[in-house]
Amino acid sequence: MSSMSLSAIVKKRIKCSAVIVAAGSSTRFGSDKLFATLCGIPVLAYSLTTFEGCGYISEIIVVTESEKITEVAELCDRFNISKATKVVVGGATRLESALSGVSETDKKCDLIAIHDGARPLITAKIIEDAIEGAYKYKAAVPAVPARDTVKILSGAFATETPDRASVWCAQTPQVFVPELIKGALTNALHKGIVVSDDASAAELLGFSIFVTEGSEENIKLTTPLDLKIAECILASRRERAFA
Repeated sequence: MSSMSLSAIVKKRIKCSAVIVAAGSSTRFGSDKLFATLCGIPVLAYSLTTFEGCGYISEIIVVTESEKITEVAELCDRFNISKATKVVVGGATRLESALSGVSETDKKCDLIAIHDGARPLITAKIIEDAIEGAYKYKAAVPAVPARDTVKILSGAFATETPDRASVWCAQTPQVFVPELIKGALTNALHKGIVVSDDASAAELLGFSIFVTEGSEENIKLTTPLDLKIAECILASRRERAFA
């Protein structure tokens, strides 16, 4: 991972729009995970609150399903998310939802951060590091080193083992200059290319993405077990805070 430094003056000028993607089907979770309660608070409220408190964030666009527009708006009001300027309808895929969100951002923003609403344990530091990285290198993604040996499969058989030192697990928020991510997502959509994350769309254009430090606590909720793990992480954070 490369190092970087920005002056205090530059930091004060950065204006970043946040797009929170909350339009998934939650099929593997078994219910709407974004409105499931995590220690008594809706999952979606956690990431919204963290982005609300970040000084670099000038606005928040929430992307959700059409039938949840009112529910999301009410949640923003309940948790005093004053930077939430729009709640918009997503598309049939993650790519379409991300493009729907970035298309609604302030045209004067310097950067756009795209975050999965199902990652409630995001921290201010991860957000800020990714934003500062993107400000300097045009695109940045937080990631953590792969813990396990990774296998490449052909059918049911392992055929290759990549060097684990070069394998990292990408997280969100992924941050980009507006023209890059808008063009990248549009390009992937028009070509019918399935991308696993927003950075992949930029990579298709030949763009290299700066990697910032993520956290193993910045998990994505996919199954009910993940909710239990998130509860344990929150309990650990409380213990550390009062230690």
